[in-house]
Amino acid sequence: MSADVGELKAARGFARLALFTALLTIGLIVFGAVVRVTDSGLGCGNSWPLCDGTIFPPLDNLTAWVEWLHRLFAALIGVVGLVTLAAGWRVRREHQAAFAAIVAAALLFALQSALGALVVILDLPPTMVALHLGTAMLLLAALLLAGVIGMYRPRVRRASDQITLLTYITAALSLVIILTGALVRGSGATLACVDWPLCNGTLFPFGQGQLAIIHMFHRLAVVALGVGLALLVWQIYQSRPEAWPRRLAALALVFYLAQAGVGALFVLTSAAPLWGATHVGLAAATWALLVALSAVEFMESRETHSERDAWNPQSEAMSN
Repeated sequence: MSADVGELKAARGFARLALFTALLTIGLIVFGAVVRVTDSGLGCGNSWPLCDGTIFPPLDNLTAWVEWLHRLFAALIGVVGLVTLAAGWRVRREHQAAFAAIVAAALLFALQSALGALVVILDLPPTMVALHLGTAMLLLAALLLAGVIGMYRPRVRRASDQITLLTYITAALSLVIILTGALVRGSGATLACVDWPLCNGTLFPFGQGQLAIIHMFHRLAVVALGVGLALLVWQIYQSRPEAWPRRLAALALVFYLAQAGVGALFVLTSAAPLWGATHVGLAAATWALLVALSAVEFMESRETHSERDAWNPQSEAMSN
């Protein structure tokens, strides 16, 4: 009995660590957005891991400190991630899927760090910036999967259906939105369209240059995500009586609407840094909620040995 209690505590601790690291990663993503909107990406020049060849930047160089603190925050997440990986190793036999997710997160963190160095060394090329952000989002997803799979125990079992598929598609589309948004910023297309929702008075600005097309493509993709997300919420409330799928879907829609509104403010305020960083943070939150919903759908449609032994905070509360 004591061994079972010990395994339960270890699984609980691992899941909480994974979710805490995911929360820190959202903070890092927002911090990265602050670096971008304040034009601090080259605050330390092309030097990495040092800052212009020094350990600490000059006290009067604000952009260098913004970039340097972003790097220190990333290092902190690396340390917490190693602790989480060690906790996952303890429960690897009982929670194989969750452990695989945390191993993937460790590999993605290493890749993201390498891409961050390349972005600085190569003078912030737009494609590399988008790839760097995309890898950060995949890291966030892997941490969330580890946490949710490690702690969530479904009360119902069902085969995968159209709602499961729609959840996966909507989550993937939200990642596309984030990548196209990074491309808009990295390519200099942020103010290629100075009004909203149209682009300089037209819906399809094909005659206004490549930057306007890039900007408007991002907006149209955002509209597509909104349609898909609204449909997903409606389907879940029709066919999923459980609380967690409904909560996650509804919250994702709320954060999406906030993200779209802040995106409009970002354009209408001529790319004010506050709205730019907030826009990225809300996009990351939307992506995180859809990933968590995808994990819940996955767990409810597939029973494994690790799921049967997983910790369920709701059932534990009921038993007490």
